[in-house]
Amino acid sequence: MPLTRITKFDGAYRFLSNFYPSPIVRQNIVYPTVEHAYQASKTLDDLDRLCIARCGTPGKAKSIGKYVVLRDDWDGVRLQIMEELLLTKFVDDALRAKLLMTDKAELIEGNEWGDRFWGVCNGKGENHLGKLLMKVRTHYA
Repeated sequence: MPLTRITKFDGAYRFLSNFYPSPIVRQNIVYPTVEHAYQASKTLDDLDRLCIARCGTPGKAKSIGKYVVLRDDWDGVRLQIMEELLLTKFVDDALRAKLLMTDKAELIEGNEWGDRFWGVCNGKGENHLGKLLMKVRTHYA
């Protein structure tokens, strides 16, 4: 019986996480993960972007991303940027095959850290990451 829901991006589904190793090239900078690239996309400052790209972990990149000067249009472009990053991530044949194997399962970025924009915490949230992953899956199907 096929899965109908994937409610956490860990274990066998860790590859769905933005923290999963998947090099992304954006504006001639190589980022180790989608998280690095997303955090760097918050700013137009090239030095801040390089600093984020060189962070040893996606968690550190996320921490630094909280302190950059946000680009003026950030709220209006962040979903589009995340979609572009996910499309780039899943160009990789192995990752794309794993994504497609989720078939029609609803993808829910369940978390305990309170992110109700990108995911769902304690049953509440907008789950934008899950929705974008499903959109990318449809794109590649």
